[in-house]
This record gives sequence, structure tokens and C-alpha cells, in this order.
Amino acid sequence: MKANDITSKTGAVDFALREVDRRSTLKRLAETNLGLTEKEILNAFDDRYNVIELRAAETPGAGAKLPERKPVTYAKKPRSRR
Repeated sequence: MKANDITSKTGAVDFALREVDRRSTLKRLAETNLGLTEKEILNAFDDRYNVIELRAAETPGAGAKLPERKPVTYAKKPRSRR
């Protein structure tokens, strides 16, 4: 219950039922190959797709250099005197 932030028994039962339903749906889809033929599955992916290039492009510092940030100060402002 702690791992999923569930705070009540009702929430735990609801989560368990949803999880069982989700897993049975995934199992059914896997058993039926998503309703696709073998040829359709093989053609479902782009040959030019390269996960390594995409990860490198998303890595911070790999792209354009951003300007250096100044440190933030959270000093209190003085109160105005009335």
C-alpha cells in the first residue's frame, strides 16, 4: 500500500481489481499478438528508428549550450514602515 500511496482498504481493493484487469488485458493482447499478423508486426516498426541516437539527443549537455544560471536567493524583503 505504501508503494502506491494507498491510504484505505477500499483504495487497496480498488487498486487490486484494476491491476488484475490490466494484467488480464495485457495477457490477452500478448496471446493474440495484438490482433496482427506476423508480417504486420514486422512492418509496424520504422527501420530508421535508432534508440541510441534519440537518447543522445535527449541527454542534457549533448545539444545546444544553455546560458549559465545565476544562483537564486530567497532573502526576505524588509517590511515597509507605516
